[in-house]
Amino acid sequence: MAKNTLSSRFRKVDIDEYDENKFVDDQEDASEQQGPDATEIDSLIRQGDVMSAFHMALRNPPIHAKNPAVKRAQATVLRVLTSFRGGEIEPAVRSLDRNGVDLLMKYIYRGFEKPSENSSAILLQWHEKAFAVGGLGSIVRVLTARKTV
Repeated sequence: MAKNTLSSRFRKVDIDEYDENKFVDDQEDASEQQGPDATEIDSLIRQGDVMSAFHMALRNPPIHAKNPAVKRAQATVLRVLTSFRGGEIEPAVRSLDRNGVDLLMKYIYRGFEKPSENSSAILLQWHEKAFAVGGLGSIVRVLTARKTV
C-alpha cells in the first residue's frame, strides 16, 4: 500500500464550500448602511444646492434594511428628486456612473410602488433621463437585483 493513502489531510477540507448549489446570501452590516442624512440633505435643498443633495442622497443606500428609520431614505430621495427643475435632471443623471444610475432606477421604481401627490409625473421624467443614460440593461439589472432599497 502506498504511503499517500495513509494521509488523513484530505478529511480537513470542507467540500460544501465548493458546492455550486449551496447559496449563501451576502450579509452586510446594517451599521454601515444607515441611509442618507435627511437633515443635511434638507439644508442643502434649502440653500439651493440640489446637485450636492442628489449625490449625498445616493451615496449611502440602505440595502435590505429592516429598520423603519432607515427606510425613510426613500422619502428623502424622493424629496430630492422633486426639488429638481426639468432642465436640471439630465445633467444630474449624466453625472452618475453605471452603479449610480442603477441605484437611481431602484429608487424610481420604489417611488412608483408608493406614489404620492404629483410624484409619478416627476418620476417618469427621471425615468426617461435615466433610461437614456443607462439603457435597457439598467432596467434589467434593477428588476433582477436581489439587493433592493
